[in-house]
Amino acid sequence: MAIRIITDSTSDIPLDQQEKLGIEIVSLSVRFGNEEYLDGVNLTKEDFYKKLSQCEKLPTTAQVNPDKFAEVFRKYTDNADEVIGIFISSKLSGTFQSAEIAKKMLNANNIFLVDSLSATFGLALLVYEAVKMRNDGHSAKEIYSAIKKLTGRLKFYAVVDTLKYLKMGGRLSSSSAFLGTILHIKPIISLAGGEIVPFDKKKGLKAAAECIAQKLAEEKPDTGYQILFGDSAAPDLTKMLKDAVSATADIGNSEAIAIGAVVGTHAGPGCAGVAYIAAAGD
Repeated sequence: MAIRIITDSTSDIPLDQQEKLGIEIVSLSVRFGNEEYLDGVNLTKEDFYKKLSQCEKLPTTAQVNPDKFAEVFRKYTDNADEVIGIFISSKLSGTFQSAEIAKKMLNANNIFLVDSLSATFGLALLVYEAVKMRNDGHSAKEIYSAIKKLTGRLKFYAVVDTLKYLKMGGRLSSSSAFLGTILHIKPIISLAGGEIVPFDKKKGLKAAAECIAQKLAEEKPDTGYQILFGDSAAPDLTKMLKDAVSATADIGNSEAIAIGAVVGTHAGPGCAGVAYIAAAGD
């Protein structure tokens, strides 16, 4: 009996890492007009941002449906394997609910589902920890319990360089977007309770990066876990953020992940952020 870890493509873990990590990634779909793609399968992150920069209307994204999850789960549960599924926040997508429906369809008690209350590199951080625990010999129930608890300590902050895509998605008025662009205002967002919420706004990217770094200084990341950075086609902004954060936190055990189509649809290119586990009690 093996422990199988499953996540979805909004974790932005590269598909070519599945075998190395011993996980399975189930893809959401992305549609530009009449063209539909499987996130990360037949639409690379590079191609996605190229298409996004040329489109006049935002693409749409679709959750994984219950039948697909049932198909994935069944091939493991039929072999008496235990499944741990860690998915995008239920406040951002119906993917987690689809996984719950699939579990009920199979009437399986060896499937453990975690609502990450996060997305992209925040979700990836939880998946990586689950992989580490599995490789260290922990049971499925132990992993499930630990990851569930970590969702309450997971912190996620990001700065958005351009307001164009927030405006296109209806999350910002045209007048606010225009004024923000003229004044070089850079919004900082966080994930709280599984939802994207405004955290702060600063004039210029450097000030925004320093604001995020100050938050890490206050919340004190738990050094027992990785720090993950992520960006949407913005490596220079990630470097700026890393430089700011390194003055307040140890980022030796960190890595960067490219933000994919689902989050990238709304944030657009030029977004960068950080995810970490806050020290217990903070």
